[in-house]
Amino acid sequence: MTSTHESTGEAVEGSASLSFDQGIREAVPMPVDDLDPDLRLGPDSLVWKFYGDVRGVLGFQRLAGTENCIEQLGKAVEDHSVIFSDTLGRARRSGPPIMKTVYSEDPHKWGRTVRDFHKPIKGTISDGSRYHALNPELFYWAHATFVDQVLYITDTFVRRLSYDEKVQIFEEGKLWYQLYGVSARNQPQTYEEFLEYWDGMLDRFVPTKTITYATGYIRKGIPGPRQVPAPVWRVLAAPLNAFARNIVVGTLPPQMREVCGLEWDGRKEKRFQRFAKTMRALNPVFNRLPMRVLYLPWAREAWQRVGVDPRPLFNSPA
Repeated sequence: MTSTHESTGEAVEGSASLSFDQGIREAVPMPVDDLDPDLRLGPDSLVWKFYGDVRGVLGFQRLAGTENCIEQLGKAVEDHSVIFSDTLGRARRSGPPIMKTVYSEDPHKWGRTVRDFHKPIKGTISDGSRYHALNPELFYWAHATFVDQVLYITDTFVRRLSYDEKVQIFEEGKLWYQLYGVSARNQPQTYEEFLEYWDGMLDRFVPTKTITYATGYIRKGIPGPRQVPAPVWRVLAAPLNAFARNIVVGTLPPQMREVCGLEWDGRKEKRFQRFAKTMRALNPVFNRLPMRVLYLPWAREAWQRVGVDPRPLFNSPA
């Protein structure tokens, strides 16, 4: 593949040797446009089975949080997003195009829609260095958080994945990334490399303004509707706040809890693991739910389009 920035094979090969720190500081967009038109995920993939499962919402804070604990991404959201004025609206606008990159009949269109949305997103961080959202190191990290979501949420709340299944999801994630049309010069090539990459990125987490704001509801409590009196809301919100502080925080990597100032201890960890174990035990029950309940709309429509019922599929490790 040849990007608009890389004009020769030698340039691609040379760029592939860059470290993350070197690559991220280039702040140069590297789109790739010569995609295989037949490239797509499908109903035989584990990503199709698990990504659109409603239980994925349990990992919403892990997904958005890990992404925005990297300074360049947190600053990009701060500079170019309406997250501080319309948090839920931003989620509704950004989530469906990514979902459609997996499940639509035209994944190339939606992948490029996601990519092109990021073309004007650029700026500088605290040390004065530049960032660009289509820099491959930055764009791949954002994608990696989605691959992690499928791996983590499935293994934690749906059912235990075998090693081979984890490898398969990672390999499907590489195909998924290609659909966006951005250089993959520093993408991990094996599942083991991905795990090493992930751990290295966690050590880069910083308390960005974006992530500090986005986790404020956990520290301070979920804000109530204006029309509900504060004393009433304190009673109504108690179980919601308990869920956020025990289950939502439980999904987060320790590095994210630390930079966000989120309390955690052994007692909460045991409570979280009991909840996760109960969720996995209920997987046969979830797989008897109607499709409209078990799958998000974009995933449900895709399964109906191909005439496949996913509920009996992939319920045991390969």
